[in-house]
Amino acid sequence: MAVELLDAVIIGGGPGGSCAATRLARAGRRVLVLEQEHFPRFHVGESLLPYNQAIFEELGVLPVLEAAGFPRKCGAQFHLGNGSKGTGFVFRQGRFTEHTEAFQVERSKFDHLLLRHAETSGAEVREGVCVERITAGADSVTVTAQDESGASREFSARFVLDASGRGNVTGNQEGLRVPHPKLKKLAIFGHFEGVALDPGEPAGDTVIVRLDNKWFWLIPLCTGDATHPAKVSVGLVLDRDEFAAFQQPAEEIFQHFVNTSLPVAQRLNHARRVSPLHVTSDFSYRNRSFFSHRVVRVGDAAGFIDPIFSSGVFLAMFSGKLGADAILSGLAAGTDATREFTAYEQRLRSAMQLYWEMVENFYTTPFMELFLEPRAKLGLAAAVNAVLAGELEGGWRLRWRMRLFFLLVKLQAKFPLVPRISFGPVPA
Repeated sequence: MAVELLDAVIIGGGPGGSCAATRLARAGRRVLVLEQEHFPRFHVGESLLPYNQAIFEELGVLPVLEAAGFPRKCGAQFHLGNGSKGTGFVFRQGRFTEHTEAFQVERSKFDHLLLRHAETSGAEVREGVCVERITAGADSVTVTAQDESGASREFSARFVLDASGRGNVTGNQEGLRVPHPKLKKLAIFGHFEGVALDPGEPAGDTVIVRLDNKWFWLIPLCTGDATHPAKVSVGLVLDRDEFAAFQQPAEEIFQHFVNTSLPVAQRLNHARRVSPLHVTSDFSYRNRSFFSHRVVRVGDAAGFIDPIFSSGVFLAMFSGKLGADAILSGLAAGTDATREFTAYEQRLRSAMQLYWEMVENFYTTPFMELFLEPRAKLGLAAAVNAVLAGELEGGWRLRWRMRLFFLLVKLQAKFPLVPRISFGPVPA
């Protein structure tokens, strides 16, 4: 029996896959999403960026998300673990920042809403289906998968969009993954109730607490009220080797570093954990290519960046949108979209590179010294604010300021342009 030819098969129903599916389906294309799990399901990465909002509007899903009651995120805070210093960025105060507000989301609910929206937009969604391999031909791609009964299934489409996340289905099949040589991290995280939040608008802020070579995140999933305590995602990112050297359960390692981090300990003083503590590898990597013949990779299936700056969901949806548009152009022209995929890769690499540079510098002391002393001169603080909000294509006015900022970080390593900091205990 002949296999029906679809316009596109999407591997993965997370934010990148849902975004691409909605965009393709709303353009009248026949698209099938194959998702290994059943939604809703637990997932980490709860903090969004303001520039997600424009994508939500384009997809027509913004009213659905607004009705869900997710907390508003208007800024981000960064503190030293010894409590000696901290600063905050308020997105609306950035002169280069066009979108100034985001959501904090519980990913199980958020991802489910996006996937169901793709379905109502016309995409077919099959859950509990595990993709095993893809085989590209001259004019189409065959996807071989296995359903929950163990039966093998085949699907054929003009194009495949790989949104399989860190499962990296096509990148692994082709041997394209290149790990970052230094960022071999591990995350321990869970959900807590009763975490102390700041009063007023800052209650919705993402809070990052930097220790010597590790960091905590605190992301409000529910800011709480008189009858319900706040629920917050709390996670610790540390070197894989350091975790292994402890030779202790994850719960004890997590609590050890909570106790040594004053801002975290204060906020968790009356908190209780309401989910298991999860442990996941946090290895940054990029694929050598973001596309193959009739296959395009988006989100973490293109590359995964350490989540310090909450860029994961935004990059997934940003690339999902661009990848879907490249497929639409290829379908309209009746080509294999190689030209469109090449342009897509150049644009995505440029966007990702800015966050890679931010992440690599974040683990250095000179970066933190400058980062915690934002100055209005030359609009450098405003440029950093814009990048934190998700402005990746701000043109030369943003690029030269970020280049100057990174140059100052290098100078700070030799000459104290701003006061030095210490990660050690603060003297009484």
